[in-house]
Amino acid sequence: MTFSQRLEPAFFATVQERVCARAAEAGFDAVLTDDPEDVAYLTGFFHHPCERPVAVWLDVGGRCALLLPELEREHAEAQHAAAELVSYPEYPGVRPPFEALSEVVGTRRRRVGHTTAITCQRLAAAAAALPPADLAPTDVVTVARYVKTAEEIALHTEAARITDLMLAAGVALVTDAVGAGELPSEAELAAHVTSAGTGAMYAEHTDVVVVSPLAGGLVYAGANSAYPHGLPSGYRLRPGDTFMLSLGCAVGGRFVEGERTFVLGEPTAQQRRYHDVVRLAQEKGGEAIRPGAECRAANAACLAVIRDAGLGGYLRHRQGHGIGLGMHEPPWLEDGDPTVLEPGMIVSNEPGVYVPGHAGYRISDSMLVTSGGARPLTSYPRGLDDCVIPA
Repeated sequence: MTFSQRLEPAFFATVQERVCARAAEAGFDAVLTDDPEDVAYLTGFFHHPCERPVAVWLDVGGRCALLLPELEREHAEAQHAAAELVSYPEYPGVRPPFEALSEVVGTRRRRVGHTTAITCQRLAAAAAALPPADLAPTDVVTVARYVKTAEEIALHTEAARITDLMLAAGVALVTDAVGAGELPSEAELAAHVTSAGTGAMYAEHTDVVVVSPLAGGLVYAGANSAYPHGLPSGYRLRPGDTFMLSLGCAVGGRFVEGERTFVLGEPTAQQRRYHDVVRLAQEKGGEAIRPGAECRAANAACLAVIRDAGLGGYLRHRQGHGIGLGMHEPPWLEDGDPTVLEPGMIVSNEPGVYVPGHAGYRISDSMLVTSGGARPLTSYPRGLDDCVIPA
């Protein structure tokens, strides 16, 4: 199997047109963003963010300029960045970097929307180089990223396939370790599934787009898994443990997550209860993810299952979040987000309960909103009977 992770130039022409239209509708003459995910979305240029500014200028007339340090020029050319390259020698530089951009796009009065993620220091530098432009925060690029194109969905789908392979690799390692009589540590298990994910990509894909993290996730067992974002430790799995594989990867810079909770050995009645309630909440939450539904309504329907089962005291987070060029990005499946779901959006469906001193239970799939509802991109079995590893 050979799978290219790079998108064609036509994709970037389409998304630039989409953002230009949104910017014009919002009353802007141009947008300026230094968010690395926005840069990749608009131009296809992936880079390691650092102190040297990298930013995209896109005006409503369709002109797209990519500001970057000269040392990144060849890197951008190798990635066929869909923009006019505007470079500066170094940072902080005798001449401030944004002056190189102003020499290309000009300095005149116009309304420029900037990403809300830009730092105060960098925004001040841009404003100083682009007078008398009126700079105002905007989410036009962020919102444009909500609905994925067919090309992006293909990348997410492949990321889901590899995430399922990673889950299977983790289960295989633990199963084999039971037979050998020496169970792995959380850290060893995390390293193994990460290697399985990246190994599959480099074996089967061309033009691998390296982002952080390319593959991996959170691996924790027993009481450690009661921390929703606990990090893998040297703790070695034991018979009777509940353990979680919270995994994901990015193909072409597009993320997917898939999480399953396992039991090592025959489940107790307590373990079965927690797992079954979370599984039912995830099922009902998936049914609530559909076009026309508000994010907050889906969240309420999902978490109501856990509360109705008397486990509301163990809730620690919302139902889920958007996924795209970021592992976590808007919209948010949470009580405070009224965003209406649309076909083409991808969101996580990941209810969980966390019992201090015992364990956490979370099941997650990346869901593609379709015209008739939603479907999970990840497919590893979810029920407890499929997530028990005999000890």
